[in-house]
Amino acid sequence: MPTVLVDTNILIYAHDPADPVKQAKAIQVLDHLQTRAIGRLSTQTLGEFFAATTRGKRPLLTVPKASKQIENLTLSWVLFDVTPLVAVEAARGVRAHKLSYWDAQLWAIARLNQTPVIFSEDFNVGESLDGVRFVSPFAHDFVLSDWQ
Repeated sequence: MPTVLVDTNILIYAHDPADPVKQAKAIQVLDHLQTRAIGRLSTQTLGEFFAATTRGKRPLLTVPKASKQIENLTLSWVLFDVTPLVAVEAARGVRAHKLSYWDAQLWAIARLNQTPVIFSEDFNVGESLDGVRFVSPFAHDFVLSDWQ
């Protein structure tokens, strides 16, 4: 089974009680990928997760809880760094595929680390760009057991 790069939105949903169905699904997906050692995260994703869950008048997590979550993720997941080559490839993704820069950076991380799938709800589901396919674990036809 191919490895899967997880986008920030999956991590956020796992901590967001506003949508209990998506929260349960996100937790299930993350547990599944982590226990099978096929899930990957990026340093970009960790930063976005921290910022998104700790900001605003009603943050999803306190700073200490978000910090602890990031520590736990770094200990239990394979992490990909944002490198200068990733920035160059992301810029190409913006030019060639009309992605936003941050989406292009995530795509570039997957592409350069030979990770053929990104789990996210922010891309065109089912689309494939230069060998990287976008899958939404929240899609009605998504079957988690297909990802062994």
